[in-house]
Amino acid sequence: MFGLGTPELIVILGIAFLIFGGKKLPEIGSGLGKAISSFKKGVNGVEDGGKSLIDDIPGVKEVAEVKEQVDKVKNIGNITK
Repeated sequence: MFGLGTPELIVILGIAFLIFGGKKLPEIGSGLGKAISSFKKGVNGVEDGGKSLIDDIPGVKEVAEVKEQVDKVKNIGNITK
């Protein structure tokens, strides 16, 4: 995990405990977990929006199918060489 071993993590957690105190650390951890979860949901929403956008634009699906067929033909040509 980023080149950090167990001793380094223990030192970091010890310093965080001294700075923030025992009561504040669970709140900070909870807030960090919620932020990461929200970020992941946002990224998934953007990916899903892009996929639905591609499906909604006329002709894009057909172009993608033709590209797949061309790629298959190219791969067949590479195998026989």
